[in-house]
Amino acid sequence: MTRLIFLGPPGAGKGTQAQIMAEHLSIPHISTGDILRQAMKEQTPLGIKAQSYVDSGDLVPDQLVQDLVAERLEQADAQSGWILDGFPRKVTQAAFLEELLQTTGQGGEKVVNLDAPDAVVVARLLSRGRKDDSEEVIRHRLEVYRHETAPLIDYYRDRHKLLTVNGDQSQAEVTHALKATLENRE
Repeated sequence: MTRLIFLGPPGAGKGTQAQIMAEHLSIPHISTGDILRQAMKEQTPLGIKAQSYVDSGDLVPDQLVQDLVAERLEQADAQSGWILDGFPRKVTQAAFLEELLQTTGQGGEKVVNLDAPDAVVVARLLSRGRKDDSEEVIRHRLEVYRHETAPLIDYYRDRHKLLTVNGDQSQAEVTHALKATLENRE
């Protein structure tokens, strides 16, 4: 059973590669970003709360995201495996997830870190043309990532769950490297 967590800076290709691997492995791609964007679009209570954080480039508070993730992992399609994209983003969220997975019998996860330099991710994000992707907001998101999310790399390395893939390649090269890395670990 495959359970993967994708890490990496914004614009490293996590979402794209998670979708490709989810199709390849026939498991759901669970993107907290997509869940939050949908909630904001629909102006749900959670979406309205999340909008102010997203607009300023800050992380959505843990409890909101944790509730979404816990609910999503309970759904029937997630029982045979999953790929989490965008969660956890902090060590406190990783500890919550670790406890949740132990409680629900869904342990054994592997963590894929898509590594890419700042200049590459800024260029990628600016080319997407999203409203929330101004250069100022992108640079702030990278600072937040370095401060809040980068410590997860050490957290998962210390638990022998970390696999690193070079995200500064073409999409096809990253996919190939990812498949090779996962096949070598199973």
